[in-house]
Order: sequence, then structure tokens, then C-alpha cells
Amino acid sequence: MKEKTLAQLGENRFLARLLKNLPVGRNVVLGAGDDCAVVRRGDAFELLKTDCVVENVHFLPETPPHLVGRKALARALSDIAAMGGTPHEALVTIFSPPECPAQYWLKAYRGLCTLARKYSVSVVGGETSRAPVRAISIALTGTAKRIVTRNGGHACDILYVTGTLGGSIARHHLTFTPRLAEGQWLVQKGYVRAMMDLSDGLLADTPRLAASSHCGFTLDHTAIPRRRGCTVEAALGDGEDYELLFAVAPEHAARLEKEWPFPTTRLTAIGHLEKAMKKNTSGGYEHFREVANRV
Repeated sequence: MKEKTLAQLGENRFLARLLKNLPVGRNVVLGAGDDCAVVRRGDAFELLKTDCVVENVHFLPETPPHLVGRKALARALSDIAAMGGTPHEALVTIFSPPECPAQYWLKAYRGLCTLARKYSVSVVGGETSRAPVRAISIALTGTAKRIVTRNGGHACDILYVTGTLGGSIARHHLTFTPRLAEGQWLVQKGYVRAMMDLSDGLLADTPRLAASSHCGFTLDHTAIPRRRGCTVEAALGDGEDYELLFAVAPEHAARLEKEWPFPTTRLTAIGHLEKAMKKNTSGGYEHFREVANRV
């Protein structure tokens, strides 16, 4: 029998096979499958994250290099935000065709380091390698005194998102602000039971959060906050929003909305978790499934 390709398997089934039976030590609190891995370090949690951006997948050849560098780090910061953590150190690996001008990478690093300084991230090393296309891989550490994962949701919890969704290809996917302050506040207040960042779109990421919490879900399409000019379909499936999706117990919802301290970050209830798990829910972005470029 011929072995299936990645395109035939799809990202989710491929990862299920790849991540099965990974070796982990006793200090690993949370391994592969959430926004970050979590390791116990004394009285605190250490967060570990790796992410990448690849030419013609996450950015175009004509994308300004300082925005490519910025996006590479911002994606990893968004995952730290989804755990309620504080970022610390980054390792940067560059993949490049040899004929790429050196100035391109100097500008990319400039954009990356500008964002790193904003969030007090130390860039402490990395690697370079020849490759057929340009790409950047980021390994990022963080810490948290308390964490929220994807698997703590309960049936009847209310689902919220920050910001607005859809149409990220216009520029948002290059210039978004990681919701670090919002994620830290949500975890510190104790209102959130499950949380993740939205990178692949509501139709891809909501099922992941719900399944991790052994729940189903219902979305109110009329309530989904959209960027100007975006359809509901775009808000559901475009992806690369880098907002926070989280579940809150119904008894805490009114207090959360009243105390929300971020006037420039919209907060919207968009649905709820429920007992019955949904099957065959699809949509949003999935690596390997489509030939079309993400950008």
C-alpha cells in the first residue's frame, strides 16, 4: 500500500502521528499540542515555543524585510500571550538562498530586534543555513506563575475573542500587536478556563480548543467582530488574526466585561462550549491541505 503524502493526510492527522509517544521527562508539565510547551522550574513555569515564517507561505518576496523579521518574532510572542506568560530569550535561525543580498537580512533583523526591545526580549543567538527560499525560525522562552491551557473549558462556558477578525492579508498579518498584556491580565484575574491564540482562523482553531476541553461548541456568526469590509466568511476562515480565543465560566462573564482594562482592544462574546463534541468541522487554514499560498 502506497504511503500517504502530507497533502493527503492534512496537518492535523500528520501531527497526531508525529507527536505520538514523544519522550518527556518528569519536569514536563505540558508537551506538544498547545500554544507552548510548559516545563516546571522551581516555583514557576517555563514556556518554550518555536515558530517560523517561510517565503510564499507566510510572506511574499516583495514584503519589506523589516516586516518579515517583525512577524517572525510576533508569531511566537502571540503564543506566549495565549499562555498568560512573559517572554524572555529568543534564538533566531535564518534560511536563505546564497544569492540573497545581505542587506535583506540586516533589515529583517532590524525589524525583529525593534519588536524584541519593545517586549524586553533578549536575542541570544541562532543559526544560518542555505535554503531554496528565505525563512526565519524563532525559538522563544518565557515564564509564568500560573498558566491557562486549551483543555480547561467546560460545557456552557462563554467563548470570547479579542480584537477584530478577517482580512489579515491586507497588512494585519505583518503588523499585529501580540496580546501579551491582555493574556497576562486574563490569567492573573482567574477568569479564563481555556485559551489559545487565533492563527489559523476561528473555523480551524475553535474546534481545537473545544476538542482539547472535551466539548463541542456553537458560534454566533452575527456576533463575530469583523474588520472593515470583511464578510462573516472571511472573519471565520481567513486566519492570521493573532487574537486570543478563550473560554470563561458564565458566572464570571459580566465581571470580566465590566473590568476589562484595555479600551483599544475590543472584547466580544462569540458563542459557547457545549457537551456534544462536533464531528467533521472544517475550515480555516491548514498546512499541506492547500496548494494555494497562505499570503
